Amino acid sequence: MVAVAEPAVTTAPTPKRWGRLLRLLRAHRVFAITLGVAALVRIVTMLGFGPAMWFNDSYEYVSNALHAGRPDPIRPNGYGFWLFLLRPFHSFSLVVFTQHLMGLATALLIYALLTRKFRLPGWGATLATVPVLFDAYEIQLEQLIMSDSMFILLVTGVVTLVLWHRQMSWQVGAVVGLLLAITALTRSIGLPILALVVAYLLIKRAGWRPIVALLSVCAVPVLAYMGWFKAVNGEFALTQSDGVILYMRTSLFADCNKMNLKLPQDLGQALLCIKDPPNERAQSAQAYLWWDNENQIHVFGSGMKFTGEINATAGAFAKKAIMAQPVDYLRIVSRDFFRAFRWDRPQFPDYKTYQLYEFGNAFTQKLAHWSSYHGMTDLDAMSYEGGPAATTVVSPWSTIMIGYQKVVRLPGTVLGLLLLLGLYGVAVRWRKIGGPVLLPWLAAVGLILAPAATAEFDYRYLLPAVPLACLAAAITLRNGLPLKRPLLRRDRA
Repeated sequence: MVAVAEPAVTTAPTPKRWGRLLRLLRAHRVFAITLGVAALVRIVTMLGFGPAMWFNDSYEYVSNALHAGRPDPIRPNGYGFWLFLLRPFHSFSLVVFTQHLMGLATALLIYALLTRKFRLPGWGATLATVPVLFDAYEIQLEQLIMSDSMFILLVTGVVTLVLWHRQMSWQVGAVVGLLLAITALTRSIGLPILALVVAYLLIKRAGWRPIVALLSVCAVPVLAYMGWFKAVNGEFALTQSDGVILYMRTSLFADCNKMNLKLPQDLGQALLCIKDPPNERAQSAQAYLWWDNENQIHVFGSGMKFTGEINATAGAFAKKAIMAQPVDYLRIVSRDFFRAFRWDRPQFPDYKTYQLYEFGNAFTQKLAHWSSYHGMTDLDAMSYEGGPAATTVVSPWSTIMIGYQKVVRLPGTVLGLLLLLGLYGVAVRWRKIGGPVLLPWLAAVGLILAPAATAEFDYRYLLPAVPLACLAAAITLRNGLPLKRPLLRRDRA
């Protein structure tokens, strides 16, 4: 018998596949060029500020990745798990590279949804991605060892999936539920997003099967994490910080003389009273929680702030303050909410925090040295990297991005105008309860309002709202733009 040799299997792209790719790029050339330029800006960022940039929270995330056997009492471990998966590579450069890809992927989701499902022309959909692709503070956030880039992609992915499937199957509902679970375990504010998505599906009469599938799949990892948290920390929860952080929110106005504290049963809460009158207190609520000065030490002492007992006591105190002084609470929440829409970018909450969002700041070029959850911050960072981990500023790339950041940013006023445009889109679709504009618009507003209501304003809290605000505005303008192709009868329905 004569053996016949089998033809070799090749994985190289065939000319036919290359032809499809070229046709795809030509069909979407405006977005492809824009995406390429945005990727180039990110490469310049990585060259100028390697291996990564650092924020105060960064060190705890790294500690969580190195000591993955215990849940963090302050924030969920979702991003820490991501760092844990990348740990064998010993490269913060790889970490921020994946985060830059997340930023580009967020823009790709927006473009795909607007062109394929809402049939906007390519240039119109590309315009909606510009704030995500080119805002200097978005790019700088991707260069930080922080969970925000992952959170932004997850939230945008959830909204994209829900809007993509007008008639949702239970399988799609399960995928949305899994994404929502990962979102909640990345940042606990993901749980309100879950409630918003479920409410939207109920309004749109999506049916019980996708909703049940969504809730069931979402519940499994979240409840498992909470069970793990209880086994380690003794409390069935995601964190032991929500009550303490809410206390921080009320610290600028809480007046114990108006709260009707009853002693001795409320003695623990009475110890949280701030003796200074409200008009003489710090300008930022963070002074009464995070800052290592006499205000923070006076309130919590010098011990651990995030224990179950302190969290429960601080939370009860904060709720009594809100109930006793609702007008003061609404005033301070409104102040922080509308702070988001200023044209300028004034220094807040303090000089150091403000500088940590700037390229070339001195604070990130030297690793912080304090006790982390299980070790020392600088030693943990160097252990993860396998060598020096402080930010190295390299010219001319750093000079380019420092100048870029002074010019290319999304002012808060523009974000406010996008939200107003989305609100108009909800209003004109009142017969359909806002139509498809409702979900991204409510999510964007909620992501800005939630920190103002439960913690305090911070510039990075605005960025997750940007892609959703762009989506809401673009869908609103859809009827005023020439469509990519005529709508079919089923599309109009």
